[in-house]
Amino acid sequence: MILGMKLLLFSDVHSDLPAVRDLVRRAAAVDVVVCAGDLCNAHRQLNRVVEVLKAIDKPTVLVAGNNETTDELVEVCKAWPSAVVLHGTGADVLGVPFFGVGGGIPVTPFGSWSYDFDEAQAEALLAGCPTGGVLVTHSPPAGVLDLSSSGRSLGSTAIRAAFDRCRPKLLVCGHIHGSGGQQQQVGETLVVNAGPNGVVVEV
Repeated sequence: MILGMKLLLFSDVHSDLPAVRDLVRRAAAVDVVVCAGDLCNAHRQLNRVVEVLKAIDKPTVLVAGNNETTDELVEVCKAWPSAVVLHGTGADVLGVPFFGVGGGIPVTPFGSWSYDFDEAQAEALLAGCPTGGVLVTHSPPAGVLDLSSSGRSLGSTAIRAAFDRCRPKLLVCGHIHGSGGQQQQVGETLVVNAGPNGVVVEV
């Protein structure tokens, strides 16, 4: 793990183009950009958001949220050379192992348009997560930065199990807006529910 790597983390911009333009501006000052999903709303305007984001020339790691699918995200990122989309897969970025899983976990109550996975599916997707790297998931782990605005814990038990097993240096998530923009240190791991305003951290 490279010490002193500066990362810009964000999630849940939901087609807010002024927020996206601000993230593009701030990306110039970091080494790596991480997006934990929900770039758009219910599959609409994903192209417009990525059209703005692709001005980022720093390595950018993305997972899908529940508002876009991994396939949709891969397709629109084809014209963005510095972007890599992860889903049950990993990538080496500047010598650091990243691993990602997208989608809403557990299955959301939003209906068939939402890109969701149950805990058993998520467990299989997370099986290849390496130890001590950076884990990027749309949904938070159960019990960590997963409280809704009404105080309900909505995180994933499968992500929490992978978190406990793999002990990443950094876990980046989003999805639960009530915990957006917050950070929590859990043992050796910094957990960040990034939110649309973006959070800069160093690892």
